[in-house]
Order: sequence, then C-alpha cells, then structure tokens
Amino acid sequence: MTKIGIITGSTRPGRNSLQVAQWVKAIADQRGDAAYEIVDLADYNLPLYAEPVSAAYGQDYQTKEAIPWSEKVAELDGYVFICPEYNRGVTSALKNAIDYLYYEWNNKAAGIVSYGTAGGVRAAESLRIIMAELQVATVRAHPSMSLFTDFVKGKEFKPAKVHEKAVNTMLDQVNAWTNALQPLRNQ
Repeated sequence: MTKIGIITGSTRPGRNSLQVAQWVKAIADQRGDAAYEIVDLADYNLPLYAEPVSAAYGQDYQTKEAIPWSEKVAELDGYVFICPEYNRGVTSALKNAIDYLYYEWNNKAAGIVSYGTAGGVRAAESLRIIMAELQVATVRAHPSMSLFTDFVKGKEFKPAKVHEKAVNTMLDQVNAWTNALQPLRNQ
C-alpha cells in the first residue's frame, strides 16, 4: 500500500503543526486509499545542518541524527507538509530537515497544508520552490488556514468545515501523483 507521511513543520514548544497534522490524518484515515502516518520533526532532533558534504552529492551521512531521518523519508512514497508561516517563509526546522536529504525526496509527490496570519500561502509557495529542486511534484490543491479564524486565540485548532473538502481534494491529487511517479522511483 502507498505510504504517505504527514510531516509537521515546526518543533517549537507550543506549536500548532501537530494539531493540524492530527486533523489531516483523521480525515486521511477515513479514505482507505493509502497508509498515512504522522512524521513529527520533533522526534528526530535534527541539529542545524552539519553534514560535511551536501546530500545532493551522496548519502554517506556523518551525523547520527541524519540516518534515522533518511530511513523514514526514504520509506515514504509521498508527503503532506504541514507548513506554518514564519516571517513570510517556511520554518527553519522544516527547511533544515529538508536540507539534510536529497535522493530520499526524489520522484515523489507532496501536498501542502498551510496556516498563518494570511493562511500561510507565502510559506507554501516558498516550499513549492524548494520541492521543485528536490524533484518533488507538489499538487495544486492547497488547504490554507488562518490563525484568526481557524484557531482559538491562535492556539487551539478549530478549522472551518470547508477545509475538510480541500484536504480530501489535496489527498486525491497526492495519491494520483504518487502512484503516477511510482515507475520513476522503481528505476
């Protein structure tokens, strides 16, 4: 069965990304079209990128934290990134985790669920550019939530009902692209 990782985009105390990831997973689990799992960046404790050679040049990782991260990302067929917007961009934790790897990301599909004061759309667009360099096909459907209307006091996630349909549309596209890219991953 296709394996889709729902990757949290923040590691800071008091973060909202885990709540959003749990909500996406609850919707995804009702579908039965893939095996979905939450991949919490906080569980990997990745230090600031410290590999002596860029991951684009090989997979001979030197930092002990890179190996379990590499194994997890490699075993997944596709992704849903939970992307909070910090200072009009992706979080440093998410960018750092992405930069640790290269080949593990290639020829896969990804959806983006963003949130922020303006729905996190600027961070999502930035993430699309990053994913393009890693040969990840990001899908068009993009659920975006506002810190003002989908969170109580910016902390408790209470999404509007309309977002559930957007998540399902995004998951339809992630699964279609993930399956279409399967022959490239098998080479």
